[in-house]
Amino acid sequence: MFKHSLPTASHRDQTGGDPAPRHPSIRLTDVAVARDGVDVLRDVDLSLDEHRIAVIGLNGSGKSTLVRLLNGLLLPTRGTVQVDGLSTAKAAKLIRRRVGFVFQNPENQIVMPIVFEDLAFGAKNLGVGGAEVTARVDTVLERLGISHLRDRESHALSGGEKQLVALASVLVMEPDTIVFDEPTTMLDRRNRRRLQSTIDGLDQRAIVVTHDLDLVVGYQRVLVVHEGRIAFDGAPAEGVEFYCGISDQ
Repeated sequence: MFKHSLPTASHRDQTGGDPAPRHPSIRLTDVAVARDGVDVLRDVDLSLDEHRIAVIGLNGSGKSTLVRLLNGLLLPTRGTVQVDGLSTAKAAKLIRRRVGFVFQNPENQIVMPIVFEDLAFGAKNLGVGGAEVTARVDTVLERLGISHLRDRESHALSGGEKQLVALASVLVMEPDTIVFDEPTTMLDRRNRRRLQSTIDGLDQRAIVVTHDLDLVVGYQRVLVVHEGRIAFDGAPAEGVEFYCGISDQ
């Protein structure tokens, strides 16, 4: 039986403090995604507005498919996905400036041989030039505590360093929202904790697909995807309990 319960404090932090910064509204309406004529995601009707949202579920449940819809990396077979009223089917390039994406494998994201060049590449694609590119890159590297990697060869970095560089390449583009697709899967415990702390400290909204249930404790909202549907939508503790019940079946 599916449970669908919305959080009661969607625009306030977990401690009851001031409202979180306003982020672009993401709306999925009657969305389905089909592959080879079979729905891998269906009946998705969501408004995503909270500052920290986690997406959990069993392998193959449709989590990655769901989040790839959010900035137009994947288009729905049926239904619509809109960011502040803009359709991903018509304005994907503009939406990707607002909604960044960090892949599970940073090798899929790092394209240039030197770290600085990789970060500068994204900024230049936005039309940023000259001294502003350098300023953006150096600011982001310092913010993440990885300024020492600035002139390193990208392929020679450790897994944890590559994941942070992948995140930095998104931050340089100054999105309002960042989607993370299982960012800790390839990391050891120490680097998982470091990345978790980094995500927690971001001003941007984070929507995080994860199997690391400790990561979602302080979040405002958890979605559990099961067999291609949103099986649960609500508070973290209840969402984790619901997920554990599914995984034990």
